[in-house]
Amino acid sequence: MIIVYPDKLLRQKSSPVKPEEISGPEIKKLIADMREWIKKADGVGLAAVQIGALKRVILVEVDGELKVFINPKITRKSWKKTAIEEGCLSVPGKHGYVNRSEKISVKALDESGKEIKLRAAGVPAIIFQHEIDHLEGILFIDKIWKK
Repeated sequence: MIIVYPDKLLRQKSSPVKPEEISGPEIKKLIADMREWIKKADGVGLAAVQIGALKRVILVEVDGELKVFINPKITRKSWKKTAIEEGCLSVPGKHGYVNRSEKISVKALDESGKEIKLRAAGVPAIIFQHEIDHLEGILFIDKIWKK
């Protein structure tokens, strides 16, 4: 089940996944559960906290494929910002504009524990920023742009 605001769990920081945990049954099950819930909800991004696990794991749709990012970290952000209307599976019915970096670089581990680095621009960059915020206990409604 996807946890919905104002559940207090959404405001907690998630813990890093230790390298030895990545191949373990707990993380494998967590990733499988996340894949199931994001498909049911027809989402493009999901953080583990949204299904009740305070682990630094996110799923993001990249080039039409749902990918797993463990312990993701934004290593670079463009100065140029963009704002598109965001929503969130954990804040149903609420939408708003959030200023976010137009381009970012991300470093993370994949499901096998291998380090991956990528650059994202436009909507994928916004999804990454949104999901990584979740890992810090931050919701998009905290950042909605007021005219």
